Amino acid sequence: MMAEFWTGALALTIFLYVLLDGMDLGVGILFGFERDEERRRQMLQTVSPTWDGNETWLVISAAILFAAFPLVYALVLSAFYVPLMLLLGGLIFRGVAFEFRAHSTWTRGVWDHGFWLGSVIAAFVQGCAVGALVVGLPNHQGQFTGGPFFWMEPFALLSGLVLCLGHALLAACWLIRKTEGDLRAHARRQVLLLLPAVGAGLALLLVYSLRLDLPVLHRWSDRPAMAVLPAIGVGGAALLLFGLRRRQDSLPLIGCMILYAAAFGALAASFLPYMIPFSITYAQAAAPESSLQFLFWFAGIIVLPLTIGHAAVNFWAFWGKISPEDEGY
Repeated sequence: MMAEFWTGALALTIFLYVLLDGMDLGVGILFGFERDEERRRQMLQTVSPTWDGNETWLVISAAILFAAFPLVYALVLSAFYVPLMLLLGGLIFRGVAFEFRAHSTWTRGVWDHGFWLGSVIAAFVQGCAVGALVVGLPNHQGQFTGGPFFWMEPFALLSGLVLCLGHALLAACWLIRKTEGDLRAHARRQVLLLLPAVGAGLALLLVYSLRLDLPVLHRWSDRPAMAVLPAIGVGGAALLLFGLRRRQDSLPLIGCMILYAAAFGALAASFLPYMIPFSITYAQAAAPESSLQFLFWFAGIIVLPLTIGHAAVNFWAFWGKISPEDEGY
């Protein structure tokens, strides 16, 4: 029972990180293609109260993996050492650039490029890691047997590109919700370009996976009920477009969140009961029952609900649109 609880908790925290920090990373990606300083300032203003808190979910996910699934933690860390270092480097560089640009004058261009580059690197390596897991992580009895750059294969690289596009789409929907005037109109135009680009990227991944005959595809033939998840994703995309047409600023973001949830759910359903497809199940990877129960009475009952509550209150408090006249935090 505890193994199932912590598997669900891990899935939830990973999803919340991908979704919430994905908005911030997407703003950073779009930031690099914006040249107007006023619009750039407003873009940063939309994420300034929440961006560092969103990265808490990455820390919690790593802590759950370390404490509840040590076998998977050791294997994933060994396999993805290089992309993890790139991810952390990108997040650190992005955070430094975010703060320093507000207090700089002649070096602002350096920090602007740093904010964009850190966001792109972090989003790209996340997608590459997911793509590499889908293809298969080489291991023997829990020991990694691949090379340091095994994750740099075409399917994984394409996955990284698609996730960058997805984060940019999510960020554009976020900007529609949070801004008004010229920036909101610009974000609407970006959504109309990014949504078909994301759809085309997902279609390419599907075609490529069929060509490679990836084992994950057989899960769909074994579990036809999973077809409801892509249908939910299509419904999210339809809600996004409906919100754009009716100029209801919250609906595009809600629709994009539904699209993300459907994609994450489809990926998770394709893997279960495996944590490392298709060699290590969550039951095999779990720590002893006594350890999982010990974790539950503190982390499961106190830490996790408090963190979820803090994030909910934070987004509720800053849910309204930004004021262009406001200088910052």
